[in-house]
Amino acid sequence: MAMRSVLLVLVVLVLLSYVPPVRSGPNVYLRRAFASCWRLKGSCKTKCGTKELYHIMCDTRTLCCINKKDLPILVGK
Repeated sequence: MAMRSVLLVLVVLVLLSYVPPVRSGPNVYLRRAFASCWRLKGSCKTKCGTKELYHIMCDTRTLCCINKKDLPILVGK
C-alpha cells in the first residue's frame, strides 16, 4: 500500500512538471505602470515605435521609448 502511494506521488509530480504554465499575471494597468520609465512618460520596449525616440536604457535588453513631445528640452546645444 505504501509503495503504491509513493508511486502515485511520483507520477503526479512528473506530470505536473510537464504541464506548461498558464500566462496569468497582473492586468494591463499594473503591467503598464511597472514597465514605465523616465517619470512614467516612457515605456520599456525592445524597439521604439515610429513616433517614439530612445532616451535611456531600462535594463540591458530594453530601451526607454518616449513620445517626441514628452522628451526633455536639451539645454546648451
